[in-house]
Amino acid sequence: MNSPRPARILLGVTGGIAAYKTPDLVRRLRERGAEVQVVMTRGATNFITPLTLQAVSGRPVRSGLWDESAEGAMSHIELARWADAVLVAPATADFLARLSCGNADDLLTTLCLATEVPILVAPAMNRAMWAHAATRANVALLESRGVAVLGPAAGEQACGETGEGRMLEPAELAELLLGRLRRERSLAGLKVVISAGPTRERIDPVRFISNRSSGKMGYAVAAAARDAGARVVLVSGPVALPAPAGVECIGVESAEQMYAAVHAALPGADIYIGTAAVADYRPAAVATQKIKKTAENLRIDLVRAPDILGSIAALRDGRPFVVGFAAETEKLEEHARQKLLGKRLDMIVANQVGDGLAFDCEDNSLLVLWNGGREDLGAGSKPLLAERLIGLIASVRGAVRRAPGAAASGEA
Repeated sequence: MNSPRPARILLGVTGGIAAYKTPDLVRRLRERGAEVQVVMTRGATNFITPLTLQAVSGRPVRSGLWDESAEGAMSHIELARWADAVLVAPATADFLARLSCGNADDLLTTLCLATEVPILVAPAMNRAMWAHAATRANVALLESRGVAVLGPAAGEQACGETGEGRMLEPAELAELLLGRLRRERSLAGLKVVISAGPTRERIDPVRFISNRSSGKMGYAVAAAARDAGARVVLVSGPVALPAPAGVECIGVESAEQMYAAVHAALPGADIYIGTAAVADYRPAAVATQKIKKTAENLRIDLVRAPDILGSIAALRDGRPFVVGFAAETEKLEEHARQKLLGKRLDMIVANQVGDGLAFDCEDNSLLVLWNGGREDLGAGSKPLLAERLIGLIASVRGAVRRAPGAAASGEA
């Protein structure tokens, strides 16, 4: 039996300081069995030489649209057809702008317009450039057209400033890209409902009880499920994040509103993933006017908020495969396993929080438990962990459905 051919990756390199990481990226892709063809912009050659990338890729580097020896047979079209995926890393603000406008004024943009395979970009730029309204609009437009945006990460930048704009590390980019190609739409045809972000429980018209959830993990899971071919409905608490392109997003505020929206979205759902940090308690009464600072002490009576996850796991008809999250500050696995069994879930995803972990961070670490199984997904960026998690959910759900005489979903 013939083994499948290696993945063919067309790696575009643009003129950013992060270009110095591309030889390592090529190496990471090749050690995972991929073939890599590098295409450089003119600006990229100011940061790294084509000879370096030729040495690590084992293929002549392409950089000019008007190279007569290469273009005699329209080889820019041949390259566009050769690749299984196009990854541009680093992708500068200028490149993102030109790609969003549909420019084809150099070899790399021409290839991007001529190809029919997935295009992925790994932005790298100064934090202010990444936050600029023009860049945000360009990224949103590209995502709406199906371009996958990997990163950027937050951290110290070459300019000496700190913030979002760092290119993801080469090993992570290689895993994200090749993992996406391997997965081959493992959730195609399925409906996935995901809850994300915090809830806000009102005390009075201006105050509320909430938590530090940014929603980034849930939004990354929604994007990963979409990329795996699922129809995704995302029910989100208040966050400062754009809805992932191609995902139906329903905004809510309180736990009661999230409960109602999730249950309204459930009919026909195959999988429910509860990443939201839902309030456990809410004020028993909400003041109709702002509470004035008059007394020395203020007492607020709290009552239990709706248990969204437990209510879905308890469904008898139309119950989806139920995945919960457990954010813990201590005894991570012990408490997560108790929640898995106590709520009769199909799977639980545990992560350590507090003291700068998980909440308000770009990175996370996940431990996944299910009936008869355990897998540590390790640490990494939230998009990377979301890719791993969706692959694991698809695999475990498929195994449960294939098991002879399998018990009813959720029985542990």
